[in-house]
Amino acid sequence: MKIGIQTWGSHGDIRPFIALADGLQAAGHDVTLAITCVDSDRYNALSPRTGFKLKIVSTPVIPDRLLLEKIGDTILRERNAIKQTQIAIEQLFLPAESEMFQASAQLCAENELVIGHYFLYPLGAAAERHGTPYVSVALVHGAVPSAFQPPSGVPDLGTLSNRLAWWLARSVLNKSLKKYPDQLRTKNGIKVARDQIDNVWASDQLTLLAISPTICERRSDWPDYYQVCGALDTQEPVAEGGVTDQLQAFLFNRLPPVYMTFGSAMSGSDEKQTIALLTDAARAASVRAIIQAPHWSSLGFKSSSEIHYVSSAPHSAVFPQCGLIVHHGGAGTSHAALRAGKPSVVVAHTAEQELWGRELERIGVAPKLILRKGSTAARIAAAIKLVAHSKHMDEKASELGAMVAKEDGVETAVRLISAKFAA
Repeated sequence: MKIGIQTWGSHGDIRPFIALADGLQAAGHDVTLAITCVDSDRYNALSPRTGFKLKIVSTPVIPDRLLLEKIGDTILRERNAIKQTQIAIEQLFLPAESEMFQASAQLCAENELVIGHYFLYPLGAAAERHGTPYVSVALVHGAVPSAFQPPSGVPDLGTLSNRLAWWLARSVLNKSLKKYPDQLRTKNGIKVARDQIDNVWASDQLTLLAISPTICERRSDWPDYYQVCGALDTQEPVAEGGVTDQLQAFLFNRLPPVYMTFGSAMSGSDEKQTIALLTDAARAASVRAIIQAPHWSSLGFKSSSEIHYVSSAPHSAVFPQCGLIVHHGGAGTSHAALRAGKPSVVVAHTAEQELWGRELERIGVAPKLILRKGSTAARIAAAIKLVAHSKHMDEKASELGAMVAKEDGVETAVRLISAKFAA
């Protein structure tokens, strides 16, 4: 088949779709991937290295680092999850919406099937207008209604309570978020969506939940079009670079270090202040640490025998050699820590990251999450010490890591897509 794929967001929203594009291309399909990155132009150099066709659309959405920090700080100070999402849409999505919709329409016109990030509503709208089969890929499972689990952040008080909670959640989502896709649809002569969850985020043809089954158990009351495929990832570096000789030497010198990264959340913060926070936490916990921060060198930080700074590094190669991972609770980093068999300390910046923090705590591989707003070096250090001395967390992480390492989300996704559309 000719397949068009489109994604938007940070590295954690792009890497899974590169892995999926690789898998579909290897399975014999003709694949085009359109990428819109919020904060980086690092993917421009990937095109000659990919087997599929790569299109870079309106990237980076926010080229001004200071403006990106300001937007990130606004999101961080907002505790309401819906308002966080509205800020992200208005500040990081709408500036690229028109160009993304043009790319969506072109993908739909040129391909037999399109696949998109669940948040990227222009592709779903374009697929509807062109009559092109459409697959939605969700990287988080907090917005799939079920009587057996409440909406994210709501206590589980039983099936009746959960149904009521989902009814209320739908009402709030439709009132607060559906206006954005509806405005795009109306502008382009497309009927407005009936429901934010069912008709904007999900596809009733196939919606893949790219989450490990160790975390996301398929609920019996989900419609058949919801399928758990597992995390979409590749062992190959994707614009992260390799393991330098200096990093390798640090990894093999004495006890395994702690890896500390806030991923793309670094771009939406005062990076110098954040690096200092992580550095102080590592020193307070008396651990050797690798701290990932894109601009550490230009901000005046210098590596030592105890702290090693990196701009980026391939997590699949480095995490297995570390003792534990301190991170922001991104879907990709959470899965990478799990796959490596390492426990986590989660310092969540957004509501979605809080979900991952609670999930890692639920399965026994992380302590209670820390909220980035108001976090201190002392609190992070205390959590590091707790995990470092927890035999239970270490053993549980190793146990689940062995299970996750056997999963192949890309292979499962390709099989599900082929069974549905290529028969």
